[in-house]
This record gives sequence, structure tokens and C-alpha cells, in this order.
Amino acid sequence: MERPIRVLQVFGTMDLGGAESRVMDLYRNTDRDRVQYDFMVHTAKKGFFEEEIDSLGGRVYRMPRFAVYNWLSYRNAWKRFFASHPGYACVHGHMTSTASLYLPVAKASGVPVTVAHARSAGVDGGLKGLATRILRRPLSRRTDYCFAASQLAGEAVFGKKAVAQGIVHVIPNAIALQKYRYDPEKRKEMRRRLSLEGKFAIGHVGRFNPMKNHGFLLDVFAKVCQIYPESVLLLLGEGSGMEEAKKKAKDLGIADRALFLGQKGNVQDYYQAMDYFVFPSLYEGLPGTVLEAQAAGLPCLLSDTITREVGLTGLVSYRSLSEGAESWARAVCRGLREKNGTFWEEGFDALGQKRATRIGQLADAGFDAARQAALMMDFYEKGDPPWERKNCC
Repeated sequence: MERPIRVLQVFGTMDLGGAESRVMDLYRNTDRDRVQYDFMVHTAKKGFFEEEIDSLGGRVYRMPRFAVYNWLSYRNAWKRFFASHPGYACVHGHMTSTASLYLPVAKASGVPVTVAHARSAGVDGGLKGLATRILRRPLSRRTDYCFAASQLAGEAVFGKKAVAQGIVHVIPNAIALQKYRYDPEKRKEMRRRLSLEGKFAIGHVGRFNPMKNHGFLLDVFAKVCQIYPESVLLLLGEGSGMEEAKKKAKDLGIADRALFLGQKGNVQDYYQAMDYFVFPSLYEGLPGTVLEAQAAGLPCLLSDTITREVGLTGLVSYRSLSEGAESWARAVCRGLREKNGTFWEEGFDALGQKRATRIGQLADAGFDAARQAALMMDFYEKGDPPWERKNCC
């Protein structure tokens, strides 16, 4: 076998997103003398990770975005790509909305192994969401392997029948755990930089799009402020819904306490500054940000639409969105005492040792990127998944 073998990772973009960050964690921990990643993106815009990919020896290629009217030209563009770039050992499709189109082309072009990887448990609304559902229907039959970040993600993308038949492999959504370990000195530095001394800092990390439910999060925070007036909301991420969220924060009278921080390459430092993590998504696959928050030792409150598979430590609680913002706010304030045995005003920094104890639990559950990268290398080289198939029957 010629070394290194090359694997094509397919995404919409290589900006700071959950799936993108998880694959980059694996890429950094990959022996690139054995396995080298290339990336196909569906945008002309240069993504956040592209310079790093180049520095690691990877290549970034660009494909026109799919629209129903360009179905034929989209498939032909993939055919031309594989004709001019032969020799891939695997095509790993993280963009499942059109995977039933490009993975069969890869297979017909001589790629030995194809993978469709389900990372989300929902789709956008409207015609776009309908088109995605239709395109995904035959996907489990048009790829060699079906991977999923969780059972919910597997069912959403491949269908409950495919999961019941045991053809879906659930792969831990591993992260670089040590990067998020609690650091009291970094906490002091970040809280000083963000002017958080003496304040209760609630955090959220995610793109500003409808699935992340930022409007509800802002409603919750407004209620928390009625209980703890010295509260601050740290919002990391960008997206088309950011301006709408800023307007809502202003309308709620919390604009001076909701910090819209944008995308951050050092997101791990911002977790250190937080006291609590709130994540009211409408749907998710298995959110890496919740793993990161747990690795940093943060109490987390999640919507009950999110898979229980992400609740790997005693730090995670779930709540129905139907209970409303006030109920969520009280749960945040009450949960801080229940999870940590003290109110934040009484000295949250004194709990640093407790915050640093979650790394081992996450690693033992298979969520360490270094361990996962070793398994992925074996899979790419041998085409034999080391993970159990998901069979719910």
C-alpha cells in the first residue's frame, strides 16, 4: 500500500463548526505518514481551518453548491474531480444532504471505501429541509458504511429501519480533551479580560441559526438576570441569525450583559471563564460543545430533545423547552448549587479541583481524540470499522 493513503473528507465549509472541529481534532492526532486528509468544500469562501489544513499537508478542493436544478452538473463535477484525482482510499461524507449523489460517483470512480457520517438529528425547515429528507432516503443503500454521532442522528439521517437492521455504527464524537481541562490561572486571566470579576457567567457556543434556539436562550438569560442581576451571557459563534439575536437582547433590556464574542479559535479559554453552560437546541446529533463544556467541568443544562448519549458525567441536566424560560432560569440558578454544593458568589474558584476531574470519565467513554484518531487510521487502512453496529432490536 502506498503511503500515506489519502482520505477525502466532504463538508459544506471548513469554518468553526462542531463537525469541522471534531474532524480537525482527529486530523491533528493522525500520523500523517500513514493517513493524510484532503477536504472537499461546497463554498468559494476560505474557511477558518484552511490555512491549518495546508500546514498539515492537506489539500482543500471546491465543489459548486448543490441545488435541485443543477443535479446533473453537480454529479458531473464530481465525476470530473475523481477522474483527475484518482487514488483515494476512502471518501468520508460528513455533508449527508447530497451524499447519496457523490458517494456512488466516488464508488463508480474506483474509491474502495465510502462513508456517510450522520452528525445532526434534524434538518432545516421549508423546501430545503424537504429536499434533504428526500435525498437522504436511499443513503444507507448508497454507501459502504453508515456512521453516526448518536443513535438519534443515525435515525434522522439513515432512518429507524436502518438502525434497527444494525447497519449504523455509532462513533464517539471525540474531542482533544486535555485542551479543555480546568485551568485556574487561565480562568483568572479570562475573567479579568472580559470584566467578569464578581459576576455569574453563563455560556453558549454555537452558530446563530434556528436549530440552536438563541431566542429562547436570551429569554432564559433575561429571567436569570432577575434572580442574579450581576449575570453575564457569553455567546460564541457567528451566523445569519446573529443580528436578530442582538436585536432581541436589546428589546429584552439585556444588551449590556449579553456579550456577542464571535468565532474564537481559542474557545477552550472561554470555557474557563464560564460558570454554567446552557444549550437549548431544537435538535442535535451529539453536540461536541457539550463535551467540551463537561471537559472544562461546567454544569450544563440541555433541552430534552438532545440525545442522552452526550450526558457522560454528572454535570448534565435536561429540561423540556415547553416548560418555558422562567422554569429554565430557576433550574440554572438551582442547578449551580446542586452540582457544585455552593452558590457562585461564595467562591466558584474554590471548586477548581472539582472542575478538573471530568477528563478521565470522558476518555473512558471513548471521547478522547487521540484514541479515536488511532481507530480511524486503522479503519481507513483496513476498511474494517472497530466500532459496534447500532442495533436497537
